[in-house]
Amino acid sequence: MTDVTDEPPHRSPAGTTAAVLLTVAAVMVTGVVTLATVRSHTPSPLERTDADVVADALPRLEFVREALHEGAGTAMQELFPEGYFFTHALYGLTWLSVAQRDPDLQDRALREARWSLKRLYSPEGTGPFSSVAVPAYGVFHAGWSAWLRGQIVAVAGGPEQAPEEMAALDAAAEEIAEAFEASLAHGTPYLTSYPGQAWPVDNVVAMAALRLRDHLAGEDRYAALFRLWMTEVRARLDPATGLIPHRVDPVTGHPVEGARGTSQTLLLRFLFEIDPEWAAADYTVFRELFASEHAMLPGVREYPRGNRSPGDVDSGPLIFGLSASASTVALAGSILAQDTATADALTGFAEATGMAVEWRGKRRYLGGVLPVGDAFLMWALTTVPTVPDRIPAAPTTTVSPWWRVPWYALTLLPIAALWWIVLVRWRSLRPPRPVPERSDP
Repeated sequence: MTDVTDEPPHRSPAGTTAAVLLTVAAVMVTGVVTLATVRSHTPSPLERTDADVVADALPRLEFVREALHEGAGTAMQELFPEGYFFTHALYGLTWLSVAQRDPDLQDRALREARWSLKRLYSPEGTGPFSSVAVPAYGVFHAGWSAWLRGQIVAVAGGPEQAPEEMAALDAAAEEIAEAFEASLAHGTPYLTSYPGQAWPVDNVVAMAALRLRDHLAGEDRYAALFRLWMTEVRARLDPATGLIPHRVDPVTGHPVEGARGTSQTLLLRFLFEIDPEWAAADYTVFRELFASEHAMLPGVREYPRGNRSPGDVDSGPLIFGLSASASTVALAGSILAQDTATADALTGFAEATGMAVEWRGKRRYLGGVLPVGDAFLMWALTTVPTVPDRIPAAPTTTVSPWWRVPWYALTLLPIAALWWIVLVRWRSLRPPRPVPERSDP
């Protein structure tokens, strides 16, 4: 006679709960990794239609708009020297870029951009800058606000459609030009952004604003100033790289700190508006010197290859020498340079690592904790050249088309190991097969 025990061994509730939690964790990790992998293949703006770029930008704009109305500008100012200014200015500029791609959005874009410009001249917008500087509030504030005003005139349809704003642009441009003329007469092509502090990138933006004013007016009022300024800037390049330096002596204009990623990526976007040939040449050198040394990290270095200096307030924390802010802004230059490989890699890298979440028509990155970062990214992704007849830089080979492959290996192997642990855990909870008990007759 054979007896089989009817009651299965007891399964531990604690063990079952642990297995369930482990499974849920595995599902979540797999979902996040899969989403990041898919997003790494996001096409760059160079590979999208205008309609696609606009559709991608609108949820980003909605998030930044809401954040600004809830005080994000003030919060960003507490973290970055120009956090308030940049978040508002880039919001307005992105709307104007969107309107250039979709004229049906012109009215809303102009309304939002004018609101942004007004905020730049609010007490919070001018507070960090000197009220007695020449031009008013220093070249950083003057250059960016004039550029935004000029873009408003352009999207409105030109000087005839926005006469008051064109008059204000003329006045701002004349003040900037007179300041440059006086500075050049005193031996430097660079104006100060803050008392005793001069950054070339801010001056490039201001010069681009003058170029935009001439383009809108159909004049060459500042052509002679452009030529003199560029000659003096070329006489004061960073000797190590041949590029425009990061920081200069406010009196002589000579380099104090060599070229860096955060300033190069920003100034190159505007140098294309001033002198496309110069910008094209510098863009190629920049990609050779500042491209990531790590195949799986297609970002931008803060310092040239071989320089291991730490990050600071301009660059933010560096990871393997890469700057998140420089990597984001570099998208703008790659679009103007028609550098498809770089634009593709930087777009995919930003989407894969930004952990973007879109909810109720608003798209935010890193949980929405840094709206100024969202603003820089959407501004770069919607880049549209203003002055025509661009001369693109020659394509470079500094980005491997296989940069995603190491990511596949680093993510798929841990996920496979995690699911193996889940399987083992559940198997350990299975009751053992009952052992027959034999009894003698």
